[in-house]
Amino acid sequence: MKIVVCLLVILFWTYAASAQAPFYQEKTIRVVVGYPAGSAHDQWARLIAPQLTKYLPGNPNTIVQNMAGAGSIVATNYVYGATRPDGLTLAVVNAALYFDQLLGRKEVQFDWSKLTWIGSSTRTSAILYMWAASPYNTIHDVRNAATPPRCGTTGTGNTGYYLPKLLEQTIGTKFNLVTGYQGGADIELAVERGEVQCRAFTIQVFFGREPFHTWRSKGLVRVLVQTGKKRDARLPDTPLLSELMNQYQTPEANRRLAKVMLGSGEFGSCPTIAAPGIPAEQVRVLRAAYAKALNDPLLQAEAKKKGLEPELINGEELEVLAKEVTVQPPDVIAGLRKFMSE
Repeated sequence: MKIVVCLLVILFWTYAASAQAPFYQEKTIRVVVGYPAGSAHDQWARLIAPQLTKYLPGNPNTIVQNMAGAGSIVATNYVYGATRPDGLTLAVVNAALYFDQLLGRKEVQFDWSKLTWIGSSTRTSAILYMWAASPYNTIHDVRNAATPPRCGTTGTGNTGYYLPKLLEQTIGTKFNLVTGYQGGADIELAVERGEVQCRAFTIQVFFGREPFHTWRSKGLVRVLVQTGKKRDARLPDTPLLSELMNQYQTPEANRRLAKVMLGSGEFGSCPTIAAPGIPAEQVRVLRAAYAKALNDPLLQAEAKKKGLEPELINGEELEVLAKEVTVQPPDVIAGLRKFMSE
């Protein structure tokens, strides 16, 4: 009888211990990146992934998987529609994909407002650079040019596409946009080969990695315009878009459109998402681990070496923002369609 009781006690303890084991114990989390290896999004994913292992209960393994395509629409579609709501697949994607949703593009198979938002890093502003060997020394040269410069971009739902389009709409510049590149590295090679002459992207990337360190040191590139409310100290002679809109007397309707478009910077440089429908407690655990990971001294030190500037944007804030940006009045949608159309 005593033996039976002992066995029952042991079985109960085993069951209790198993029931209390963290969900992520002995599991693996995939972090899908919507851009190729070596891109800014990829660098960020590889910084944050090992820190998630450290801070998630149960210390799961983490692996990073690149799934490039259509400016990260492919990766977002995959996470939204082809993964289970179990918190084991995350994705680092482009912050401006909601433009494609608002425009009703057939490639979009996700609802931006229903994604699970884990966190992001560093609100962003954008710049447009021009290869120094081109004849366009200022944004005013672009505006007055008979032949528009060629700008490279991966797709339509990212800074490389919408900033040139926004400049066309607000201050009257013209660009010839070349889409379809797999990632930033491909565009940079195209710039060096002379296939394209310009690119728009975040200021953090421009000051964060090669080849831009070398390009700047050798005077191979110049920045023609920057967004944001305040001029970056590293670009003291580069005009703000707001200043240019004042100079060229941009109508109020286009100023409102610019505000909506540039609002994508509020999602940060590399937002991290997961499938809809993950249990609330699991979402809380993921967000808490992300916040701790971002503030980890090792991550902060490594990010500094790479020229990155980690600054937490929590998942709760992103969730609210995602619901706000996907509800726009008809005149804003019409404005988007006008200048985002190919």
